Amino acid sequence: MNRPLKRLGFLTIGLFDPASPREGHESTLRLIEHGERLGLDSAWLRHRHLQHGISSPVAVLAAATQRTSRIDLGTAVTPLGWENPLRLAEDWATVDVLSGGRLNPGVSVGPPMRWDDVKGALYPDTADVEDLTYTRVERLLGHLRGEPTSPFEGTVGIETFSRQVQPQAAGLAERVWYGAGSLRSVAFAASQGLNLLTSSVLTGVRAEPGEEPDFAALQAEQVRAFRAAHPAGEAARVSQGLVVIPTDSASPEQARRYAEYAASRLERTRSPQGPGGLLFAPDLVGPSEELAERLAAHAAFAEVEEVAFALPFTFGEADLVQILTDYATRLGPLLGWSPAR
Repeated sequence: MNRPLKRLGFLTIGLFDPASPREGHESTLRLIEHGERLGLDSAWLRHRHLQHGISSPVAVLAAATQRTSRIDLGTAVTPLGWENPLRLAEDWATVDVLSGGRLNPGVSVGPPMRWDDVKGALYPDTADVEDLTYTRVERLLGHLRGEPTSPFEGTVGIETFSRQVQPQAAGLAERVWYGAGSLRSVAFAASQGLNLLTSSVLTGVRAEPGEEPDFAALQAEQVRAFRAAHPAGEAARVSQGLVVIPTDSASPEQARRYAEYAASRLERTRSPQGPGGLLFAPDLVGPSEELAERLAAHAAFAEVEEVAFALPFTFGEADLVQILTDYATRLGPLLGWSPAR
């Protein structure tokens, strides 16, 4: 079924020069501000631990709350293997209060990337017994929903203590998203009443030699399975995160680089990669009219009303500004979207 596009956002990782990290973070904040001026609905940050990208989206989004007034702010996604659910709940609630209820945090579970390299520093005494499963999400949701965190509530001397995480941010738990790439994760997200973040990667895909799996059809199957199992049914929120690069206002040099970028990543889309069976979607590059036609023919895009297109990680600020501008002024309207004001 084709659904009109109601919400249009973007995702970035905020690269920076390790010799001058402030400028990269400021560039990301400027991009979020630009997105709000354009009328885009959401801006999402992706974690990059021990890399030259934003390692603390919650801190950057706290800054963004003070430089924006309308645009939703999200993480896509926070890997909970790096986090203590209680402390993260406090941070998220604080940022949500500062934003006026605009935080849309996304999460995932499992061992952190390069687990064997980081576990000794991350969990020096407990790495072998840490629960990195879906239970970590359930703990986080409990804190956000106001379930008791401590058995004690009362006053000791001049200090007053609460059983619940403070502050309590009304509605935040209903704005948590799960980043799922497999049917198993989709089923878990639905069982918890979470929103679903899909991306340009599927996991656990298997194919016979020479077979090219249909990414769009597989992702559409996941979206339909999610809604079928979700308490909200067809009203359950799903956002898609393909890499989409319009070239309408790009210079010839930019358009050339964008095409080369997509071509360099095309081979990995032909078959599942590695032991995890990762299947990547092709990047979409071209004029907005062409992109709109390709998206209309994409089986999973036809199932969603929200997107957070992923911006290429290695492009410069001027490139990203051009892409966002084309989203808002060219591609979005062709998809039936209208800017928020």
